[in-house]
Amino acid sequence: MTGPPTKSAAGTGVRSLRRTRPRYGEAAVKGVLLTAALVSVATTVGIVISLIPPAVDFFQQVSVVEFFTATEWTPLFADKHFGVLPLVAATLVITGIALLVAIPVGLGSAIYLSEYANPRVRKVLKPGLEVLAGIPTVVYGFFALAFITPLLQDVMPSGMVPEVRNGLAAGLVMGVMIVPTIASLTEDALSAVPHALRDGAFALGSGKRTVSTRVVVPAALSGIVAACVLGISRAVGETMIVLIAAGAKPDFTLSPLVEMETMTAFIARAASGDVPVDSLEYNTIFAVGALLFVATFVMNLISIRLVRKYREVYE
Repeated sequence: MTGPPTKSAAGTGVRSLRRTRPRYGEAAVKGVLLTAALVSVATTVGIVISLIPPAVDFFQQVSVVEFFTATEWTPLFADKHFGVLPLVAATLVITGIALLVAIPVGLGSAIYLSEYANPRVRKVLKPGLEVLAGIPTVVYGFFALAFITPLLQDVMPSGMVPEVRNGLAAGLVMGVMIVPTIASLTEDALSAVPHALRDGAFALGSGKRTVSTRVVVPAALSGIVAACVLGISRAVGETMIVLIAAGAKPDFTLSPLVEMETMTAFIARAASGDVPVDSLEYNTIFAVGALLFVATFVMNLISIRLVRKYREVYE
């Protein structure tokens, strides 16, 4: 036996959930987003492909042990040495100084904008802070060379006067440059924390400072970590500030008061010179670039692990 006939959705007045006509706009948006994702991946693959062959040619002529352990870097001189440690040390020193400036200032600015500032003040301060991100880095470099370095030479005690080009001035100005990156992303992460957490803490008698530091910041820790790692990557990859303010002296030193050369500064200086293409000197650019790419890639992997570990999910 068959059951009684059922009425159609149209006959009963019930609206059907089936799609009645294709949504071409949605398909177009999906296509644009897919294209953007593929372009990003293709760009990364293209960078890797462009770096590998010259880097392989370089390491066929230079020992990997010498490259990572020697403390002399003179690939463009008559007496050639290929120890990359001076460039790595200079990069780490200047990046460390930049982070000592950027992380406290960036986190403090983000906490103030998110938790303390009223809407009128926030509308003025946040765009003003983000203006720093739009200043060309070459301007930052000349600012460090023409203003920060003479200022340091005047205020530093005798025996600690920095050279005309030095890592300290470059690191301080680089820290100012990455403050907007850390502050803006951190403020977005803090603002995304549900207000119910704040209200619950206030209901228990907590003060503003306790709520900000003990409730909101831990809840947004994954976003804060991502902001800091992005700031580190921005500092490691900066070129013009270190090229102008830090100099081009590849000596192995950890003192920020002397002239030093970072990995990005060497790449810029060597690529703009008269180095013959496909020569050993030319391939050093790609060897250093590959090292810089791997270092940034590792930092991003660590960032992803930390973000997943401390991510908070709210209903």
